Amino acid sequence: MSGQTPTAPRLLSWWRDRDPDLAATRRAGRTAIVMPTLFALCSQVLHSPAMASFAAFGSFSMLLLVDFSGPMVERLRAQAGLGVAWAVLICAGTLVARVTWLAVVTTLLVGFVVLFSGVVSSLLAGSTTALLMAFVLPVTSQVPLSQLPDRLAGAGLAAAAALPAVRLLWPRPVADPLCAPAAQVCRAAAAHLRADASGLGGLGPVADAAQRRAAADRTADAGTELRRAFDTTPYRPTGLSTTSRAVVRLVDELTWLSSILADRPVYTDGPPACDPAARTVRLVAADVLDHAAGLLTEMGGDAGPLRTSMEVLRRTMKGMEKTSTVRLPADHPVGDSPAEVYAFIATLDLSFRAQELGYAVLQIAGNVELAATAWQRPWHERLLGREPGALTAPLALARERATAHLGLRSVWLHNSLRGAAGLAIAVLLAEFTGIQHSFWVLFGTLSVLRSNALNTGQNALRAVLGTVVGSFIGAGLLHLIGQHGTALWFLLPPAVLVAGIAPAAISFTAGQAAFTVTLAVLFNIGQNPDWHIVLLRVQDIALGCAVSIAVALFFWPRGAAAAVHKALAEAYTDSAHYLVDAVRYTLGASGPAEPAAPVGEPVRQNLQAAASARRLDDAFRTYLAERGAKPLPLADMTALVTGVAALRLAADAVLSLWRDTGPTPGHAGQTDAHRAVVGAACAVMDWYCGFAASLGHKAPTPDPVPLRPKSASQLVESVRTDLVDGRGRATATAVRVIWTRDHVDAARRLQPSLAAAARGNVVG
Repeated sequence: MSGQTPTAPRLLSWWRDRDPDLAATRRAGRTAIVMPTLFALCSQVLHSPAMASFAAFGSFSMLLLVDFSGPMVERLRAQAGLGVAWAVLICAGTLVARVTWLAVVTTLLVGFVVLFSGVVSSLLAGSTTALLMAFVLPVTSQVPLSQLPDRLAGAGLAAAAALPAVRLLWPRPVADPLCAPAAQVCRAAAAHLRADASGLGGLGPVADAAQRRAAADRTADAGTELRRAFDTTPYRPTGLSTTSRAVVRLVDELTWLSSILADRPVYTDGPPACDPAARTVRLVAADVLDHAAGLLTEMGGDAGPLRTSMEVLRRTMKGMEKTSTVRLPADHPVGDSPAEVYAFIATLDLSFRAQELGYAVLQIAGNVELAATAWQRPWHERLLGREPGALTAPLALARERATAHLGLRSVWLHNSLRGAAGLAIAVLLAEFTGIQHSFWVLFGTLSVLRSNALNTGQNALRAVLGTVVGSFIGAGLLHLIGQHGTALWFLLPPAVLVAGIAPAAISFTAGQAAFTVTLAVLFNIGQNPDWHIVLLRVQDIALGCAVSIAVALFFWPRGAAAAVHKALAEAYTDSAHYLVDAVRYTLGASGPAEPAAPVGEPVRQNLQAAASARRLDDAFRTYLAERGAKPLPLADMTALVTGVAALRLAADAVLSLWRDTGPTPGHAGQTDAHRAVVGAACAVMDWYCGFAASLGHKAPTPDPVPLRPKSASQLVESVRTDLVDGRGRATATAVRVIWTRDHVDAARRLQPSLAAAARGNVVG
């Protein structure tokens, strides 16, 4: 009928909404072809039940439960590594299965190592279930060691078949999930910079206020979409490869750039006079962002134009720093009123904002260049995992990431301990209760364990319900088939297909039901179908769910909502201390740091702040993945999380501002200007520490730090008297001191929005 959407396109649209990019469908279709084929080969041709079981579960795990991203050679390397890991875990599980206490202890250790190793990279995090299944299968079935070769042969067949399947059967597009949204932010920010620059005069058309506002809205929307793509995965979407790490760093930097563009400091009633150099920096920065967006869209493109534009931006920023010394009216008298004091500081506002924008853009472009360079490595360097200029970087990074989470505040550590304990207890109970297929108990434990007792209980109910439904469906199918067991071979591929699609397209319960039907079919092939045994699996899965609830109550009954606030408190405290240390380090009594000496306290604080930010990131992801009511609106929580990145990057910018300078004329560390800036930084740090206390311990949210006219007056007077040359004109040091103060003030201006996001929603 006219005006009605045809059923097929409507169904396809629904399918794509539930399964973006058809990722689950791709994995399920691939598995539905490979798994039954290997099972038939091992059971009917080679006549080895052990080989058939491990080939079936191995192909199920290696094709359906993982989906590696990146260039094809990296995916194949990851698949091969997964196959090797399966062999090691099968050997371990088979060797310890015959001794109960050894099986329990080994399960505890293996479970923790596998779960905790996911913090190193998304490649390991995404492989967790597949790796645990490689150990769970052998440890829950005691067999003579003579069957170990058959088990290894079955897993080896699965690993060997997975390689061509991933390469040839509907391969996943070669694209990083963050590249496209990051490129959109770069393009939107470039248009925003050009619109802002046009409003500062010069040649070309002038964008009116509405056009500039529209450009700002597009940048904010693109930044929000990038953050959404980054946050809506249960783990950081990055591996140890240089390309993945560089692209992930872009998220914080592009978020910071968006916040800089949205920030509008106002000290006086009228705008400051235009600085032509500041306008030029904006235009050059826009060109850099356009080139960066092009490389993000096509990683194999030429990075030469990006490098050239970055060098132009550096020279332009150096030139702006020189012209800013001329624009600073240090030889003119300044009144005592706050309006006159802030008017003096606002003289450099446009140039400071251009310097801040330029630094952010250079950081972004540097990471894009690194990502593209790594992407364009020869195939043999990719295969060997060689990093551009740093062969041991991945190992050092893995150690750094793991160390950051070896503390009781780490959500990832909580999850790892809880999961490992749950699996160990399940092995113990399965042994004492004498359940025939104890694998089901461990599968139930692994499936439903979540971040708190309430959500684990909800998932347990869903798992039991799905198992009951799947058992009845499986029993009904077996009853209908009766003695015609050959029909099960025809049911196996569609059963695998539905089991792979259902969790993504329908629900967790539907996925559990479909998996139960698949196992019912698999366990009865080659035997007389017995539907009574299928119903017994309900008690097994229920026992595993009960273990999950008990462990969740013991380890973490309150869940991620409380943990994310504690992680926020820690991250804000560490980032605020890093900012103050950066200011003190650059404006210390001995002058600014030497170019080649980025060591000492700021470096330590930087590493500590970065580690806190990673722990916050994992807590936030767990919070998003946790089912149930959220005590804080998502927009407010996201604002609190991104505020940490802005604070930390502001400290990076302060260090960068002074990095290329020699000894400071006039010894800035001994002037009133120094004391004014350090005092302002300390006041800002004190607020953030109080804010952190309010997030972690139900303390009142402190009022934002107001402008301090007296301190500003002290700064201006010191700049005019102490930081001038022999002719009374401002020096480059004076400009940097004021710009350092502006970075501190930018951190102060974050406070009202953060206080508004947190006030009234604090969870202890």
